[in-house]
Amino acid sequence: MLKLNKPKAPRNRTIELTINEKEFYKKQLCLLSSKTTVDKIINQIINQNSFIAMDYLPENSVDLLFLDPPYNLSKTFNSNSFKECSTNEYIEWFESWFVKLLKVLKSTASVYICGDWRSSAAIFFVAEKYLKMRNRITWEREKGRGAKANWKNCSEDIWFCTVSDKYTFNVDDVKMKRKVIAPYKIEGKPKDWQESEEGNYRLTHPSNLWTDLSVPYWSMPENTDHPTQKPEKLLAKIILASSNPNDLVLDPFLGSGTTAVVAKKLGRNFIGIELDETYSCLAQKRLELAEINNSIQGYKDGVFWERNTFSKQKT
Repeated sequence: MLKLNKPKAPRNRTIELTINEKEFYKKQLCLLSSKTTVDKIINQIINQNSFIAMDYLPENSVDLLFLDPPYNLSKTFNSNSFKECSTNEYIEWFESWFVKLLKVLKSTASVYICGDWRSSAAIFFVAEKYLKMRNRITWEREKGRGAKANWKNCSEDIWFCTVSDKYTFNVDDVKMKRKVIAPYKIEGKPKDWQESEEGNYRLTHPSNLWTDLSVPYWSMPENTDHPTQKPEKLLAKIILASSNPNDLVLDPFLGSGTTAVVAKKLGRNFIGIELDETYSCLAQKRLELAEINNSIQGYKDGVFWERNTFSKQKT
């Protein structure tokens, strides 16, 4: 994770930390030891065990909660690890800390919870006990080399829940611009699509099947060495749909900072919690870089572009 003066390939844009940078960003991290208020931790990264920090978060303060907890498989996250367990054990573990977060949510809050095929059913079992289940988003995670004795695992789930029937959903902010393969015209004029210099496109309503995402890789400027980093474009969809400018977004498993970075780029406030110090410092560096460049790959001019369709921008 720390840069050791090893030269990178010319097109490798992976964000790294030098030893001096880590020392610099470490000083900007927070640590909670008692109950706090929003104004003391807003737009801050808390470098702490989430299960401890949760007890100190202000109640009824969060508009949007994004959860990307360890899935139910053995995985190492830099200095920490998670060991695969039975479904019942995972349910017990998930519920033990999930209930702590309910008190921080506003009555109008939305919750998005990530999982894979191993953990998704357990997540649903717990979440439906406490929240109103709205939908299951399935997104294509196109990375992976395949399997010899099974179907290649290239999708993940995101459960969309709300605290109540009153919640934010900005459908016009998350429309998808798709290429029109067979353009249809009436009296010589396009029907439900637009002609442009870049090609013929149709603006469509968002669905719960997301096939337009690229998992961060080494030539993308948002890429880090975090093993389960989510695309900025994925978070942009969620944040634009389920929050408004200046709303507060909470991510208790921040990783290398994608949720906080996208919230900042889109004019939202955030609170991020991450146990690993190096990832917390990486997130802090990414927040600084966002002040220089607030673009989000695959999102331009207020719309999301279908992958590999916008000629002037890689999506």
